[in-house]
Amino acid sequence: MAATRNDQATASGSWSLRQLPDMDEAQFNQWQTLLEHRTGITLVAERKSFLETNLGIRMREIGCGSYQAYYEKVVSSPDAIVEWSTLVDRLTVQETRFFRDPDACRLVSDYVLTRPREVLRRRPLEAWSVGCSSGEEPYTLAMLLNESMEQLRLPPLFGVTGSDISKPAIERAQRGLFNARKLLGMDDALKSRYFRPAEQNSVKIIAGIRERVCFTRLNVLDLKHAPMHGMNIIFCQNLLIYFRRWRRREIVKHLAERLAPGGLLVLGQGELTDWQPPELQRVPSEKVLAWIRRQSDEE
Repeated sequence: MAATRNDQATASGSWSLRQLPDMDEAQFNQWQTLLEHRTGITLVAERKSFLETNLGIRMREIGCGSYQAYYEKVVSSPDAIVEWSTLVDRLTVQETRFFRDPDACRLVSDYVLTRPREVLRRRPLEAWSVGCSSGEEPYTLAMLLNESMEQLRLPPLFGVTGSDISKPAIERAQRGLFNARKLLGMDDALKSRYFRPAEQNSVKIIAGIRERVCFTRLNVLDLKHAPMHGMNIIFCQNLLIYFRRWRRREIVKHLAERLAPGGLLVLGQGELTDWQPPELQRVPSEKVLAWIRRQSDEE
């Protein structure tokens, strides 16, 4: 019996190291269509190797021998929903970091510092990070808002929402725990103020900031049903590049509808061109792509 188990282990080990066959065009089109239908993300032909690599890693983890068998598992097996959630996390979570876009961060700070103080005293600021991945961006927004409120000598009346399609990413973000390398390049004063050492060379966001940030799973294809309304700041950077041009405009249209009068919408540079709805005013900047929602005379 022991010899049989060893033979099985050897066979299993050799299978896990075996190279998967190349994905043919029909298989790639099948996966391409599924991903765009469910997430809106367009996977161009140049990223076929990216898809093969990530599918292959997951297939080896669960012992699945062909792209077609794994496709059927994701689409129609009893655990399809769980497996799809795992796969989406592998295909969509991108590298991010704190204070990733310094120019956009300065714009947010300036936006808060120039708002009427009586408005900031009367109504909490609401910010939203769309496609928040593992949480660096929404926590960055929370730190920026906290710093601005302190500069204005006002109580920290604000909240930040982070949303992402990936459930595992949201769960990581909620923990507020990060590898210490994530803080490289950050201002030392901000590091010491907002982070505390944790286990195994990691750091944790302080409770005062973590408590002001909430996270939710949200597919941007479902924005018209999103409960967020009256947002003062909407941050959506490095997300639209994965969508077709017509869908980018559709996504941004729904985001603009969720801005409060006078609210700020910030996108990534170059992610949208020739878009100027009448209800928004472009922020005059060569370094940041952003708009302010116009206020009517009675607002």
